[in-house]
Amino acid sequence: MQGSLRGNAGPRIRHLADEGAPYETLSIDKLTPIIGAEVGGIDLSQPLSNRQQDEVHRALAENSVIFFRDQHITPDQHVAFGRMFGDLHVHPAAPHEDGRPELMVIHADKDSPRANGEGWHTDVSCDVEPPMGSILYIKTCPPRGGDTLFASMYAAYEALSDRMKAYLEGMTAVHDGEQVYRGLYANYGVADKPKYPRAEHPVIRTHPVTGRKALYVNRGFTRFLVGVPRDESEGILRYLYEHMENPLFQCRFRWRANSIAFWDNRCVQHRAMWDYWPHTRSGNRVTVAGDKPY
Repeated sequence: MQGSLRGNAGPRIRHLADEGAPYETLSIDKLTPIIGAEVGGIDLSQPLSNRQQDEVHRALAENSVIFFRDQHITPDQHVAFGRMFGDLHVHPAAPHEDGRPELMVIHADKDSPRANGEGWHTDVSCDVEPPMGSILYIKTCPPRGGDTLFASMYAAYEALSDRMKAYLEGMTAVHDGEQVYRGLYANYGVADKPKYPRAEHPVIRTHPVTGRKALYVNRGFTRFLVGVPRDESEGILRYLYEHMENPLFQCRFRWRANSIAFWDNRCVQHRAMWDYWPHTRSGNRVTVAGDKPY
């Protein structure tokens, strides 16, 4: 089953590429037909017009992850940009800037025992109301390496067989932060909390803006499928993880200093490559709050 699904994924996802009407205030340079676009013609340090705001929302909806180059924004401007999309989410475990819990620290250098986001995941999917999106501003880049991979969970869902879609329809899975977060940020001096979020979410979720279906399980947080034996759960999840990591569903972003990536956690997974040791990669992340998946 696995070989045939993976082999036929390309033809099944071609229809996902959709060229809409031209943008009036932005330029859009797609990384792939399936996912990802660089957005030009906009300075995020300046107030955005209503039309610009609408078109940034549209660009995110159409491309699932969008990128901005050569941006020079302050922490306040970073936070303000996030609030254009809703209330802000505070990470349950990660370090943040002093007095700014909404401004998460992203940093890895020669002394780091690990780097943020090394495995495929969706941010904080263990929350009852997981984040809608994440806005990462990288100010310091390594001379080489440090790319981030993004994968479309729309495309991963569309490429499943009809039988697998029927099997997964209505199924839920448990997402748990305990195994991920406990002790994770000890090197930053962050004390563990008594407990971390745990939630049950649909395996196939419907995007509240686009109405499209996406797979919503990930290696980072998903522990088991509800209502089936554990060995069956492990087998199905293993297949889904391998399936959704197919390069046909992905784009790859090469960071430069003062770049921003904004991804939609409702339909995207990502993986940050830690292939730049002993160099430094550093910045901040603002996360937009979301709602309960359905």
